[in-house]
Amino acid sequence: MTTTLPNAKQLGRQWVLIDAQGQVLGRLASRIAMILRGKHKPIFTPFLDTGDFVVVTNVQQMAITGNKRAQKTYQRYSGYPGGQRSFTLDVMLKNHPDRVLRQAVKGMMPDGPLSRQQLKKLKIYPGAEHPHTAQQPLAIKKELVSTR
Repeated sequence: MTTTLPNAKQLGRQWVLIDAQGQVLGRLASRIAMILRGKHKPIFTPFLDTGDFVVVTNVQQMAITGNKRAQKTYQRYSGYPGGQRSFTLDVMLKNHPDRVLRQAVKGMMPDGPLSRQQLKKLKIYPGAEHPHTAQQPLAIKKELVSTR
């Protein structure tokens, strides 16, 4: 028995378009992480980048469940004394909705240089417009994103 590894021809990277309007943040992030890693393909290999490019639009209209808007906090530290800042999810969604989704997807991926490379294939836009129409992204239906 031999083990075959996928080559560049077998990878066939696609562009996937996901509309985040009305989607729950955590379920959406886990689906995006799975597509970025390539776990939806039969040629998935844990130590190779077999995933696709993901374009996410309408991030401002994501659904947040429970009391997370007021209770969940994000922290940032500059490295200097007194340089620690803390923001609630509500503030982050108003100012930087793309960072909220990127952080959620990053938390659902393993640590390491491969995941950092895979996260570069994630393109997030707060509105409905995106500059990737030339790549002809395949739109995923909302039912496929929210179900397991």
